[in-house]
Amino acid sequence: MNNFSKEPRDSHRLRVTSALVQKKDYFLSNFPYDGFSSELDFFWEKNQKIKASITFVLSDSGLALSLPQVPFGGFWTESNLSSASLEAFILALITEMKSREIRSISLTQPPKPYNSQTDLVNYLLFKNGFKQTKVLSHQFFIGKKKIKKLVQRESVKFQKGIKDSGLKISSSSISNFGFLEAIRTWNVQRGYDVAIDENRIVQQVSAYPERYFLITVSQHDVAIGYSLAVQLTSDSLYYFLSAMNPKTTTKNGGQLMVNELFRLALDLRVNFIDLGSSDLEAGANHSLLFFKSRFANDFSNKVTWIKEL
Repeated sequence: MNNFSKEPRDSHRLRVTSALVQKKDYFLSNFPYDGFSSELDFFWEKNQKIKASITFVLSDSGLALSLPQVPFGGFWTESNLSSASLEAFILALITEMKSREIRSISLTQPPKPYNSQTDLVNYLLFKNGFKQTKVLSHQFFIGKKKIKKLVQRESVKFQKGIKDSGLKISSSSISNFGFLEAIRTWNVQRGYDVAIDENRIVQQVSAYPERYFLITVSQHDVAIGYSLAVQLTSDSLYYFLSAMNPKTTTKNGGQLMVNELFRLALDLRVNFIDLGSSDLEAGANHSLLFFKSRFANDFSNKVTWIKEL
């Protein structure tokens, strides 16, 4: 384990330690990654208090990634961190990576609802030579009170339709993983390109079972739709994987799953729901964007940046 510090002129210091030591609210920052030589937390501290942080995995070939195989990595900052101090952190990070013979830094900065200073982070990365390589637009529904109002309004609307069609909707913890193959199969049948690392999902759910929730739509006791929701941070709920059986004649199954997602968010008392991106290889998935717009009140981008050293 590495643990050391360097003092910049504004009295902040860079501290580097194993990423598996300090527990973080974004729990995927604490999850082990196979195939990398080290996993490190870079903390920007003042008076022994963390003002900003970022987690990287480093490869033997000189690559630093934040983070692979997860929705995002990137910088996490205190809301009052000055632009000068944040830039000093970025510069100190670059210097440290060079000393470790890293030749390329790659990071995916989370959308703004996760970090109020994301726009400032993106600006300073651009100003310090990072190149934007990918942009995904996420749709959000933000506000605890607004979530409560929507749940109250929509639950009354759908109650009768659910009963008349023999549908049931539920959310639960995960006891088995057969739903992953169903999600894969149903999406392939609909012509969608699906990349699901089932082994990794199983490992993450097993390590953090309290963060994962399975939403199930069934008709006459047969599952016809699944959605996997993840509490990426204590204040959020992420709509991760979803699929409906294309052979079902039910027209509002997707909407039922989203309604249950909102009900779950209300129970968890989170401040916002991340409905994820709507992207196709050839461009924006406008039909999915339109569907989610019925449940969203904000857009925010997550941006992937790369800097060659």
